[in-house]
Amino acid sequence: MFEKFLYALGKPFAAAARLIVAYLIAIGAFTIFQARFLPIFFTPPLRHKLFARQIEAIGANSLVVVIMTAAFTGMVMSIQLYGAFHQFGAENMMGYAIFLAIGRELGPVFTALMLISRAASAMAAELGTMRVTEQIDAIEALSVNSKAYLIAPRVLAAFISAPILVAVFDLVANYCAYALASYALGVNPTAYMRTIYAYAQVGDFLQGCVKGLVFGYLIAAIATYIGYHAKGGAKGVGLATTQAVVSASVALFLANYFLSSLFLLLNW
Repeated sequence: MFEKFLYALGKPFAAAARLIVAYLIAIGAFTIFQARFLPIFFTPPLRHKLFARQIEAIGANSLVVVIMTAAFTGMVMSIQLYGAFHQFGAENMMGYAIFLAIGRELGPVFTALMLISRAASAMAAELGTMRVTEQIDAIEALSVNSKAYLIAPRVLAAFISAPILVAVFDLVANYCAYALASYALGVNPTAYMRTIYAYAQVGDFLQGCVKGLVFGYLIAAIATYIGYHAKGGAKGVGLATTQAVVSASVALFLANYFLSSLFLLLNW
């Protein structure tokens, strides 16, 4: 009886321990894969056509959804901060507050989330389908490095596209916030812009772009890794796609926290 009690008491802890070990093993396998994969970027040939195709698929095709997200994010920020700042008669400070929030946090994070939903899921599903239908095995049989052919162009395209999309997000969101505050909420447009010129720094904008570089690489690396190792037929492809989206989203917020902490320590 006592042994059954101890077993029941320890069962949740054992399950949690197994889950933690499984996650650590997965993270270790991913890290080893990336360490072996990185030299491919510096090994010719660079497949220009594949890279250009992925720039279009990941960057250009995500532009519309990023612009729409940025526009409504900027307007919502303007409405919410107006309600808070109006209580203290400090509506003119909205400009800098919105610029800072969008440039450092909302821009890179929301852009990355759009890339996860728009591009990461597609990468995982495409590579997963190629894996379960043995197309990747066929590529390897032709003495072609499947990682250089399938993964490298996608990761490089996301790495380059993400900071550009972040910059677009920042510009659109700030303009929409300014327009709504000036023409709908009655904030003085000159005072709004003056606070940005007085307090904003280039580092506020660059910080978001640096985060975009890291997020772009992480998203593509995780999605391609999970899709490349998919198994189990159509069901396995669906599971790989879901796992890629969830894993990339969690990694995004973890990376954002550590990058923000690093920038704070560097006083940037």
